[in-house]
Amino acid sequence: MRNKLLIFIAVLLLLPFGLHSQRITRREYIETYKDWAIQNMQETGIPASITLAQGILESASGNSKLAREDNNHFGIKCHSDWKGERVYHHDDARNECFRKYKSPYDSFKDHAEFLTSRDRYAFLFELPTTDYKGWARGLSKAGYATNPQYPELLIRIIEEEGLYTYDQNISEAAKQAYRNNQRQRLSSDIVINAFEKRAVKYNNGVKYIELKEGDTFKSISQMFGLKDWELPTYNDLPANADLSKYAILYIESKRRNAHPNHKTHVVKNGETMHAISQQYGVRLKKLYYYNEMEPGTEPQSGEIIKLRKKIK
Repeated sequence: MRNKLLIFIAVLLLLPFGLHSQRITRREYIETYKDWAIQNMQETGIPASITLAQGILESASGNSKLAREDNNHFGIKCHSDWKGERVYHHDDARNECFRKYKSPYDSFKDHAEFLTSRDRYAFLFELPTTDYKGWARGLSKAGYATNPQYPELLIRIIEEEGLYTYDQNISEAAKQAYRNNQRQRLSSDIVINAFEKRAVKYNNGVKYIELKEGDTFKSISQMFGLKDWELPTYNDLPANADLSKYAILYIESKRRNAHPNHKTHVVKNGETMHAISQQYGVRLKKLYYYNEMEPGTEPQSGEIIKLRKKIK
């Protein structure tokens, strides 16, 4: 009996090594994550080829320790604004801080937010999604990586694997069909379950729903499996807010900055800071901060409101 127990323990100890030894091929990586890359492209304008090539290069096609153990596929470091889990690895320096994610999907989503929320990458969004060479060189110019060969490495991967085919322009009808079919499968379980009851849309890369008569914080929280405090917080509303006064409701936290294509907003008559915040998917307190306004004050008609931290 003792010998059988020792053998069983030995098998358990060896099992993880066997699993980790099964390396993912580059093509397997592409087939696994291409839909997420295309989804991000349609929502943010980041070429799918660039996302996939960066993932392949930064994570060794998903085989790096950072990708396998911490779900970080893009080598994104913590930076001062990161509030999530952290891990430490040797990179350009010893024991550098890297972001840790709950799933690869969270890594892909954060990669898109990382590029769209930082002003040094804003010029890239002036390029068409089909200009993968311009994007590769632009990422290097903006300081994404320290390796001087970074653009050429990305371009080589894109051309060897034909990733540029994912960047081709498609019709608006095709885009909508893709969103309807893919978001259910590619997003979190919350979105999959919610799709049966309510269409989930995206603004500035943030999920939201259109409100219907009778909707309450409680009913929507139950629909999406959210805690009581989340919806009021995500939408900068009091817990007793009358939702019949609003058109949409975000079901995840809004972003710190508007999309790079939206730098400023000209206030219309009667428009509130909250309405602007909801329109662009930007946190209300950030808008007050960027515009040096006291929280709770409202802008004047014709006033120009900054939607991003830095306006070039």
